[in-house]
Amino acid sequence: MVANLKRPTLAGQLLVLQLAIIVIVLVAVAALSLAQSAATFNRVEGRRVAALAEQLADNPLIRAQLEQPAPGAALPALVQATQTQSGVSSVTVADTRGIVVDSTDPTLVRERLPLGDQSVAHGRSWSGELRLNGTLELVAQVPVLGDQHDNLGRQLGVVVIGEVSPTLWQRALDASYNIGIYLGLASLVGLTGSWLLARRIKRQTLGLEPREIAGLAEHREAMLYGIAEGVIALDPHHRITLVNAPGRALLDLPEDCVGRSLGELDVDGRLAEVLSGGDASSSRGRDQVVVRAGRVLVMNRMSVTGLGSVTTLRDRTELAQLEREMGSFRSTTELLRAQAHEFANQLHTISGLIQIGEHDEVVQYVDALARHRESLDLTLTSRVHDTAVAALLMAKSAQAAERRVRLKISERTSLDRLEPADAADVATVVGNLVDNAIDACCSGDDAWVEVELRQDTSTVEIVVRDSGPGVAESLAREVFSHGFTTKVAEQGERGIGLALTRLICTRHGGEVAVTGAMFTARLTVGGTS
Repeated sequence: MVANLKRPTLAGQLLVLQLAIIVIVLVAVAALSLAQSAATFNRVEGRRVAALAEQLADNPLIRAQLEQPAPGAALPALVQATQTQSGVSSVTVADTRGIVVDSTDPTLVRERLPLGDQSVAHGRSWSGELRLNGTLELVAQVPVLGDQHDNLGRQLGVVVIGEVSPTLWQRALDASYNIGIYLGLASLVGLTGSWLLARRIKRQTLGLEPREIAGLAEHREAMLYGIAEGVIALDPHHRITLVNAPGRALLDLPEDCVGRSLGELDVDGRLAEVLSGGDASSSRGRDQVVVRAGRVLVMNRMSVTGLGSVTTLRDRTELAQLEREMGSFRSTTELLRAQAHEFANQLHTISGLIQIGEHDEVVQYVDALARHRESLDLTLTSRVHDTAVAALLMAKSAQAAERRVRLKISERTSLDRLEPADAADVATVVGNLVDNAIDACCSGDDAWVEVELRQDTSTVEIVVRDSGPGVAESLAREVFSHGFTTKVAEQGERGIGLALTRLICTRHGGEVAVTGAMFTARLTVGGTS
């Protein structure tokens, strides 16, 4: 069984790392302090021993004793007195041959004096570290020169004064008090700073450990790139901070879009308003319909305090195409439902007349219904020769009548039979515009909708008017890009009809526009069938 060792926390790891850095810095500071102490000792003591050596070499007694073949008792007394008065470690005197004639270290007497530099034998002074009898000392070697007429300037010997160099341990012990204070203060400050920094990082990471942060990052990548919907995030300055592959494809953005602003990417109009929150509805988190690069997109924007916003995108183009393909079936279903409701009301009326014995009234009522139906059928079949569009208008007439709206076919209407693909697109545009018009005027009195279809060799023009209030002039140019709807309820899927209308007209090389309560759509068709 393998033991499950507890992994150190992020704060613990940071603390250990910072402590290691502090220890390294403190050791370096201590080493520099000791090196500085050694340099100071060499400088100060070097000057002192050099001055003492020069002073001793200039002593007349030294010159007199060195000129004698056998120095007398005066020289040892002078050497001992110099050591006692100055407190140096050693005092040594050698003759011109380099043989020690007297020294505070008896073992050096009659031994050859080691020279720090050969220039000392030629009348030059020298100072530095030198090992004498196994002991490392800081010494000064000064030549003794004659001052009499017969020996003026001639070297009589060498005076050496030395001070034992302290070891590293001795220097550390000497400076232990100060170094201890410095190290203690530095350690206390370092520990406190490390603890505060660890707490700050802990707060910034919301108390998460590295493995948890790594897990969140992996889950984020899996969520962003594992879903079919597009996701795009903007910072408060409307620069893209994140976008997944579906979002980049839906918005037709380049590969290097992250870090660039909407303006730099030429994103403007309705799309820029929804992404940046300029639209009041989008800022409240409602679904918005936007047409972008031939796609019908449903977008939902959520603001994130201090970070910007995140917008999700759903492609509804295929759904709109499916709706277009199923338009004829839906129209037939609506026609049957509306006619069933209308026939039920008519049968109830006939049944009531029979029950009260008004048989003549029954006949007159049935004749009126037949004339109305024949008139509507004759109007449609004589002016609209495409069966798909005619069936749609018949269904919309029944649907409008159910909502107390009168659907009229303009006397200027003339439409020949179209190719099946063109007929489906024309029926979709007519159905969307008629539905929009019925919704806009159904709440008024004497509501009506008029449809006018005109056709030339290559173009079909669809004009739908209604008795409603119409579209405000300020919204006339944006109504289709906004996914505008005249429906009272504000739901996320509203407004796709108008966006789909514009998309179909654009694909057919046409356009759609609105002036007040009149919508005009133009489509290029392949010809008549």
